[in-house]
Amino acid sequence: MGVTGAGKTTVGRLLAGELGWEYVEGDDFHSEANIAKMRRGIPLGEEDRQPWLESLRAELGKHDAEGQNMVLACSALKRDYRKMLAVGPGVRFVYLKGDAQRITERLRARQGHFAGEKILAGQFADLEEPDGAVVVDIGATPEAIVREIRVKSSL
Repeated sequence: MGVTGAGKTTVGRLLAGELGWEYVEGDDFHSEANIAKMRRGIPLGEEDRQPWLESLRAELGKHDAEGQNMVLACSALKRDYRKMLAVGPGVRFVYLKGDAQRITERLRARQGHFAGEKILAGQFADLEEPDGAVVVDIGATPEAIVREIRVKSSL
């Protein structure tokens, strides 16, 4: 979890690959309307996020019921969102933490993603830092971040 540009996709794919788990991209569950808003730099409101969160919860629940492990990359910015996504005792959150300056630099260099620098301030405003999550600073390489996640979460 974390704001746009924190590295959720890169780190999530690496982590899932190392663990032999399925990787699920939370952005794939956004509606076209949500994507269009973010492309225009309009932050999502609660009414936009609710169906997205419900879809993510259903995906997590399906994997949990089937006993399948997965890594889900999604923002999960607020405590209530994380509560909704915590479908079972095996769900753990990893917070990719970085400051606005570093993430802005990353977003300026990123190509081809619908969520850009324009929504970053809104995401930081919405962010409620998690309690009980594995917290990793995004300043290291993706490989080092994955190692730190594995050590801190005993994976």
